[in-house]
Amino acid sequence: MSRKILHGLFNGDIIPWERKEPRSEELLETVRKIESEERYFMEKMSLDDCQRFQAYANLHSQLSFAGEENLFSCGFTLGLLLALDVMEEANLLSSE
Repeated sequence: MSRKILHGLFNGDIIPWERKEPRSEELLETVRKIESEERYFMEKMSLDDCQRFQAYANLHSQLSFAGEENLFSCGFTLGLLLALDVMEEANLLSSE
């Protein structure tokens, strides 16, 4: 199985950052509410305030992406360490 995963990662068949997030109705409703609130405030603001607000939102997106990237890296590393540990245990069991 790990050979298939390695080949999939190398060949671009598995692209973790393009994963599809499960979309529940609750999540979609939250997204709709956020979009509605954002439209409301954007309509009330001056052009300068709208631009500053968009820049502010972009900063939040950048921060969120950096956190997700760090989380992915940590999870991937822990997964590999777990696999190495399992392989070591398997070798110990087979040599008994």
